[in-house]
Amino acid sequence: MSATEPPLPAQAGTISQADWQATPLVVRQLVLTLLATVERLQQEVAQLPEQVNKNAHNSSKPPSSDPPSVNRKPPVAKGERKRGGQPGHEGSGRALKAAEQVSRFVISRPDMCTHCGALLLGYDPQPSRHQVTELPRIEPEVIEYQVHCLRCLACGQQTRGQWPADMPAGSFGPRVQATTGYLSGRFGVSRRDIQELLRTLFGVAMGLGTVSAQEQRLSQALTQPVQEAQTFLRQQEVVNIRKWSI
Repeated sequence: MSATEPPLPAQAGTISQADWQATPLVVRQLVLTLLATVERLQQEVAQLPEQVNKNAHNSSKPPSSDPPSVNRKPPVAKGERKRGGQPGHEGSGRALKAAEQVSRFVISRPDMCTHCGALLLGYDPQPSRHQVTELPRIEPEVIEYQVHCLRCLACGQQTRGQWPADMPAGSFGPRVQATTGYLSGRFGVSRRDIQELLRTLFGVAMGLGTVSAQEQRLSQALTQPVQEAQTFLRQQEVVNIRKWSI
């Protein structure tokens, strides 16, 4: 078989290599095209039940968008429902996410009958589903800024480039600084623990002195916005009001 001839597809089933080679080239190419089309359509069809069955109970759609076929439970009067699990309740397991929220699909589809070995076609409209939520691999992005100095061939004068105006002043970018401030200001994480978290979760090595310097830099950057917010609140007629929904 030459390099330009199409190989025997995995979905060939009981078709032997000899029979495949004996098939005209144009027919083999057509078969491969049809198999690829079937594979694509099966993946699209597998996602249709998920999209059709979405309603306010299993997605972020509002109840007003539900069709009349969706059964709505009547409201329970206050005080009639007991605490804890209700009779007949199947439990609140983790709900499967909609198809458009899935990053990628790993589909296991049989291509050969285990009983007679015949080629299997078609699709399963209700396949068994299992979803795994995983964090992406996080690696620090190191950006190197370079300023070159070149000598003019005409007059011999040297001209040096300029640093970009948006280049951070320190060794760490705004997202690293914001993460450091968030861990310290919002959660009260110690400097040593911040150092460990940055190294363990993000692969960023930062000294304790640098952590302290980041906190001071963020504190200075937030001084003016905080003062503006305080000034705005003092000018309001009513403050410290809480809105309750009924």
